[in-house]
Amino acid sequence: MKNYRLGDMELEFANLIWEHEPILSGELVQLCEQKFSWKKSTTYTMLKRLCNKGIFQNNSGSVTSVLTKQEWITKQSEGFVEDNFNGSLPQFLVAFTRRKKLSKQEITEIQKIIKQNAEE
Repeated sequence: MKNYRLGDMELEFANLIWEHEPILSGELVQLCEQKFSWKKSTTYTMLKRLCNKGIFQNNSGSVTSVLTKQEWITKQSEGFVEDNFNGSLPQFLVAFTRRKKLSKQEITEIQKIIKQNAEE
């Protein structure tokens, strides 16, 4: 799996792009200067890093996402379960529910998801 993990500032930067995309790289530089007090070079370094991770792309000065925020969250979740529970969702649920009991509504929602995704 590609490394989609982001540090705190990378995530703030990514959220800024997701909020404003498509955005021209010059506008992104201005936003980062206002929000983070970054210099132009810092913005471009960070952008290149996230482009190299396959999350965003910069085509002719127009920055857009390769992964939507929801797709990124999904990949993060899959990676967490893979790394910590050998890819086993049941093992994750067992660990999760050891300290936090599920509400009736949560159980109903999980049952609905299972039913929708059951192989026939």
